[in-house]
Amino acid sequence: MRTYCWLVLLMPAMARAQWKTPWSYDGPRGSEHWADLDPSYATCRTGKAQSPIDISTAQKADLPAIRFDYRSGPLKYLINNGYTVRVNYHDSTNALVVGDKRYYLTQFHFHRPSEEYIHGKPFPMEAHIMHRASDGEIAGVVVMIEPGAASPLVQQIWDHMPTVKGDEHEIPGVEINPLGLIPRDRSYYRYMGSIGAPPCNEGVVWIVLETPVTLSATQIAAFAALYPHDVRPVQPLNGRIVQKSR
Repeated sequence: MRTYCWLVLLMPAMARAQWKTPWSYDGPRGSEHWADLDPSYATCRTGKAQSPIDISTAQKADLPAIRFDYRSGPLKYLINNGYTVRVNYHDSTNALVVGDKRYYLTQFHFHRPSEEYIHGKPFPMEAHIMHRASDGEIAGVVVMIEPGAASPLVQQIWDHMPTVKGDEHEIPGVEINPLGLIPRDRSYYRYMGSIGAPPCNEGVVWIVLETPVTLSATQIAAFAALYPHDVRPVQPLNGRIVQKSR
C-alpha cells in the first residue's frame, strides 16, 4: 500500500491521463485561447503568477543550497505525449533537496526554444525537470541549453526518441542518470510561478539554473524536427520578486 501511495503522489497527472480537452502552443487552440477551451483552464488567463517569465532583474538573497540526489536507473517511461519528449518517473528514487526539503523527481522534458528568458533573450532549448514534495508542492528546475558538445544523456534518449505521440514505453538495456542534465555550477534564480501548460496551476517553485548545459547542433536539430516551437510566451511578473542565490 505504501508503494502504491507514493506512485499516486509522484506520477505526473498528465502521465496518468491525457488532457481531456486538447490544446496546442499555436493556432486556434494556442496559448492565447487556452482559457476558452475548458473551464478548468481558466487560470491560464486569470492567474497572477504564471510561467514562464523573463528574468530581467533579480534580488540577491541567501537562498538555500540545492542538491540533486539522482542516480542511474532503467529508462522505463519514455513518452512522446504530443507536446514534447518526456521521461517519467513513478517512484521516489531520485530527489531534489532544497535546504532540508526533498522534492521527488516526477519527470523531465524539453522545450525549443527556451520558455524562460534571461535578460530579454531565450536560449535555443531548455529542459524542465519536475519534482513533487510529500506535501504536494511542485518544484521545477530549468536548465538552459546552448549549442556545444553533445550530451551523452540526451543521446541515449534521442536514440530511442518516439517520433509520434503514444504511450510510455520501456527501453530495455538502457540506463540513464538525470544528473547528466545538471551543470556543475548550482547558482540559481528562484521565483513562484505556474505549470506552463493547461490547466496552468500556480504555486510552483521554479529554480532556474544560471549556467547552461550543451547539446550538439545535431541533437538540437533532431528535437526541432519533431517540435520546432513548443513554448508558451513569457507572462507578466505582476509584482513578483525573482531572487538570485549569492
